[in-house]
Amino acid sequence: MARAATAAAPRLLRAAMLLLLLVASGRRAAGAPVVNELRCHCLQTLQGIHLKNIQSVKVTPPGPHCGQTEVIATLKNGQEACLNPEAPMVKKIINKMLNKGSTN
Repeated sequence: MARAATAAAPRLLRAAMLLLLLVASGRRAAGAPVVNELRCHCLQTLQGIHLKNIQSVKVTPPGPHCGQTEVIATLKNGQEACLNPEAPMVKKIINKMLNKGSTN
């Protein structure tokens, strides 16, 4: 009986170590940021859109998900449109939206 108990001890120790390792790695992963998309959202861009049709504008800087700046306009009808951040009209739209937000 003593031999059976000593033979089971290494198995129990291995199982406990494996469980401890899994719990520790799970806790570390729980605090890691979650990335929803690992690619660019905008595949095609527009050179401009009329300001009266825009509800809001979101500018996403380059990052690990996408190497280019993305400008996404949410229109008043609920659709989203990707705008070319280098287009002069888009730069004006961004400036107007920033000024509009700072005056409120």
